[in-house]
Amino acid sequence: MNLAEKYFQTVKGQVDAVESSQMASIETAAGWFAEAIGAGRLVYIFGTGHSHMLAEELFFRAGGLACIVPMLHPPLMLHESASAATQAERDSDVVGELLERYPMSGGDVLVVASNSGRNACPIELAMVAKERSVRTIAVLNARHSTRWASRHPSGRRLGDVVDLVIDNRGVEGDACVPLPGSDLSVGAASTVTGCLIMQMIACRATEMLYIAGTPPDLYQSSNADHDERNAALIAEHKQTNPHL
Repeated sequence: MNLAEKYFQTVKGQVDAVESSQMASIETAAGWFAEAIGAGRLVYIFGTGHSHMLAEELFFRAGGLACIVPMLHPPLMLHESASAATQAERDSDVVGELLERYPMSGGDVLVVASNSGRNACPIELAMVAKERSVRTIAVLNARHSTRWASRHPSGRRLGDVVDLVIDNRGVEGDACVPLPGSDLSVGAASTVTGCLIMQMIACRATEMLYIAGTPPDLYQSSNADHDERNAALIAEHKQTNPHL
């Protein structure tokens, strides 16, 4: 079996583990999404580094919920400076800048994606959100997080401060395929499992809202002649979403 095949089998195993162990938490998260959306509130999604891709995964996507607000702060992403972003995610003071642009409040939901669950910025954001009566959900790698010390001044990890944890069932260090003849590994998996989890939550929340008779606003593909529909949703939601 070559490394591509090993990666496929390993990720498949992680996906199976998500299904067998995380469905109750995904159901709870979907219920919180549906409750917030049904009440006209917002769902914020945040991640630093590569985890920001989970925020983009549900934003302005074909079939995507229009009330999703991704928290996309360039200094915490990788496209300007990977090394600077690595330092910024360890700084809890960055949260003040985030809240100026994303003024979440009671009734909203916040998803924080952090594979390690140890960096100060995601932990601080979750703590402040809870102070504002925002429901908080972490998508993280429990195996990794429990083995490494927190970088937050409180000493607490992300899983310690949120209302709900969803484990992506990854391995310590994320790269999941050992490289023969070395002590290195290749094939990070947290984006695959993380995006899967996010889409599962969104699909189930949408189903719940339809069952309740309150169908949510959904974007459709901009490349399949849905421009008019999407333009109407942008006009409706742009006041609460700075990325529209």
